[in-house]
Amino acid sequence: MSKSVKSKSLQWACFTFFGLVLLLSSNAQAQQSVKVTGLGRAATPAEISAWDIDVRPDFKGIPKGSGTADQGQNVWESKCASCHGTFGESNEVFTPIVGGTTAEDIKTGRVASLTDPKQPQRTTLMKVATLSSLYDYIYRAMPWNAPRSLTPEETYSVLAYVLSMAEIVPDDFTLSDQNMAEVQKLMPNRNGMTTEHGMWNANGKPDVTAKACMTNCVAEVKITSELPDYARNAHGNLADQNRIFGPYRGINSTVPPPKAMPDPKSLALADSKTQVHAPASINALDVFKKNNCNACHAATSKLVGPSIAEISAKYKDQPDILSKLVTKVQKGGSGAWGTIPMPPHPQIPESDIRIIVQWMLKGS
Repeated sequence: MSKSVKSKSLQWACFTFFGLVLLLSSNAQAQQSVKVTGLGRAATPAEISAWDIDVRPDFKGIPKGSGTADQGQNVWESKCASCHGTFGESNEVFTPIVGGTTAEDIKTGRVASLTDPKQPQRTTLMKVATLSSLYDYIYRAMPWNAPRSLTPEETYSVLAYVLSMAEIVPDDFTLSDQNMAEVQKLMPNRNGMTTEHGMWNANGKPDVTAKACMTNCVAEVKITSELPDYARNAHGNLADQNRIFGPYRGINSTVPPPKAMPDPKSLALADSKTQVHAPASINALDVFKKNNCNACHAATSKLVGPSIAEISAKYKDQPDILSKLVTKVQKGGSGAWGTIPMPPHPQIPESDIRIIVQWMLKGS
């Protein structure tokens, strides 16, 4: 290619580039000059206030108000005790809130039992470092079946009662937005939190630095010992000696152990034998797990809700029970199985609910 041709090509390329820049610039200016009207509106102060409810560790954002521990006890017994126990020590549904802290922990700000191998489990007040986190979570998410139903005053009262049960404040204490910072200085694990990580500072180091170990993995687990038959029920049925809610359930030691785990494929719904008319390839157990139903319902023992076996026995052969239970799962309900309510599940497709309900009615 000659020098003159190269020169003309370069000139043309430069002309095209700068022409494109001018065109984009003029378009940007034209767009900026266009005023869009009739689209949306400014949020009202009430709407902003309803959304802006977070409370920072420095207590910015906390609403004005106060509440006494005595008032908190009344709220606790009516709305909280069914899940957390009368004194916050229950682990029937959730792990305990109170316990495992001492007067020495309040002085040091570090909970000694967190590193004690004899401590059975970690309670909320053993772990949490900031009082604002407790207020924020209670106000935002509790009670679990009716979140945001507590007023600021009720939230202050409940938190004051929790702190009094842990002997952090006196039984007649009044908690308010004015003294939250002073009470923070009494939190048993206030010095147990670090801010030197990316969760707190975007420019900091990651909060997780461990590397996954993928070497020398066990290819197959082999059972090398088992409980002999004569000792299996030597001390009574273990299922009757453990809590009736939550994941810690004793095994039924009055019956022999299963020889093998059931095949999930055998639980699949048959196309021609159900009211659901699901494809034969659909595995009801997979649908059950996909929608997290196993978080509340176990096969034969009570978890948070009744067992599948109990549901099957109670509603066996009742007319129109399938449609009734489908509606109940969609909208939620309480009273049929005790005080713990079942929340509504509008996010689960009705087709999935029908498969799950019918599968449970058949005893899974």
